[in-house]
Amino acid sequence: MTPTSLVSRQWLPSSSPPLLQLLSRLLSTLLLFSLAGSTVADTYDETLLLQPLSGQFLLASFNFRSHGPIQAFNKQMFQLFPRSLGQILQYTHTRELHLRFALGRWDSELWGAQPDDGQNAGGTGVELWAWVEADNDVEAEARWTSLNNALSGLFCASLNFIDSTRTIRPVMSFSPTGDYPTTNTTRLFLLHGTLPKEPVCTENLTPFLKLLPCKGKFGISTLLDGHKLFDASFQSMSIDVRPICSATTGECDIEIQQNIDMVLDISRSLQRKDSPVPRPRDQHELICDATKSYGSTEYCYPLDNSFDLPWSLSDLFGKSILGRCPFAVRSDQEVAHVCIAAPKERIVSLPEGSDVTQKTLEDGRRCYTLRDNQPFDVFLPKQEPPTSPHRQEPLLYAERSFTGHGQEHGGVKTVLRNPSTTDAVEVVYLESLPWFMKPYLHTLKAELLPSPPPSAGKDAGKVISELYYRPALDRKRGTQLEAKLVVPPNSVVIMTYDFEKAVLRYTEYPPDANRGFDVASAVITIPPHRRKSDGKFVPATSIRTTSLLLSLPTPDFSMPYNVIIFTSTIMALAFGSIFNLLVRRFVAVDEVQRMNLKATIKGWIGKLSKSKEE
Repeated sequence: MTPTSLVSRQWLPSSSPPLLQLLSRLLSTLLLFSLAGSTVADTYDETLLLQPLSGQFLLASFNFRSHGPIQAFNKQMFQLFPRSLGQILQYTHTRELHLRFALGRWDSELWGAQPDDGQNAGGTGVELWAWVEADNDVEAEARWTSLNNALSGLFCASLNFIDSTRTIRPVMSFSPTGDYPTTNTTRLFLLHGTLPKEPVCTENLTPFLKLLPCKGKFGISTLLDGHKLFDASFQSMSIDVRPICSATTGECDIEIQQNIDMVLDISRSLQRKDSPVPRPRDQHELICDATKSYGSTEYCYPLDNSFDLPWSLSDLFGKSILGRCPFAVRSDQEVAHVCIAAPKERIVSLPEGSDVTQKTLEDGRRCYTLRDNQPFDVFLPKQEPPTSPHRQEPLLYAERSFTGHGQEHGGVKTVLRNPSTTDAVEVVYLESLPWFMKPYLHTLKAELLPSPPPSAGKDAGKVISELYYRPALDRKRGTQLEAKLVVPPNSVVIMTYDFEKAVLRYTEYPPDANRGFDVASAVITIPPHRRKSDGKFVPATSIRTTSLLLSLPTPDFSMPYNVIIFTSTIMALAFGSIFNLLVRRFVAVDEVQRMNLKATIKGWIGKLSKSKEE
């Protein structure tokens, strides 16, 4: 489908008069030609990677990327770049933006390393960091606040709640990914904020799709449905905006990259295809493990990975890909729109009559090129015995949890494990803690397991090389803790510290105070380096731990209700008694009888006068 037909279909229905349809096509053609003449350098590309994971899971990685000249961006000549986001970045003087929406947990033990080395993943909830150009700190914070408020309305999220208590300024963890040849880097301020409690849902996906040129109507974005995306075991949405300059010509472009990574449970997705409500499998559908000695005919221990389940795009997502986005690269360029990173033993088939270009890359991926106005679907039949999916070993395993008990003190324990037997890993550990969680820096310890022998020297067990600590101020800012440490090969580093829990005012507790308070995920950054074992270059890697749930001393909120009830009762009794004494009139009994007699006589006289008049 050409862009002209896309515009004409969006403007007019098929039942319009022929003359009106012809005029609309001419107008849309002139419009697209004018756009093409002004944005020759604008490009747009989209790819989808399907990778089976261990445990009958499937990773679906959506990538959308567009480039445009930065001169046109500065002049507000937006073509492929979304105008709504571009005007916000210009108004707030934001030179580089990174926004993350994440839900669920990535199981590194089962699935291995995260896609793209974790650069597109964020912590649970919403995470935002940006480089803002300003003259001083006060101006940078004001522009940061404006950026949060604007993005909050654009993405239907609570980003406006990222105030000074949830904002930090990392020193060692983040570095700019864009190019700034003509910008004074001393005027760039890095600010980082998180909302770990923010629920990510469909109202965040809809603005995400509106930023795309085809807005979810054509291309691989047609598979993105809220019911499927938020039913995944893990999902992450990311938006990255940065400037890119050419080293040869010196020309700069503005790039926006949008990614969605989701891990689907194939078994659960197929069950939802048959019934919206998942149900347990029947007895005859189970495949029992006959190797267990304690098994019998009455008890069944099912096998989950006895075979690879059959699936297709239409089965998992409820629909097939509706052609290619017309704003993507030209049809004469055989680009890879959909790639499947399945083992070579796994059979991959296409529906009959599919007119797509297929090629196999050097790494074994089978890639397909979409066509205009042609639906695309792919089918992987049932395969037995199961194939072993490729699992990339992560550079580091990280876990974080709370220790201690009680409502006054506690502790944090972080475990970093290096699976490599030859190479050490240098990491930067970053924590952003709320102000009511006050750590004791003198209790910070980093223990190396196994412990080095005494002959290695005193500095052999030293793990932390640099430390940056910014203490919290009550109700003004949180605690920032950054540490640079080295994890030796085939070893474990356990870092612990104690903290004190503050007592909040009763107006500062949320409605669900007994649930607890969310603590943002820790950010672990591994800078780019070369491995000593094979000399290969390892790009920068980012790891997020799970968020924590902190329990604070919580008052019994039923007591204020009881106090209000008793106080209101006492005030009602006192007011009623005093008002009764002030207003009531006390008279003698005989006076009351005379008043009643007079009233009776007056009533008789009134009745007689009425009867005479009639």
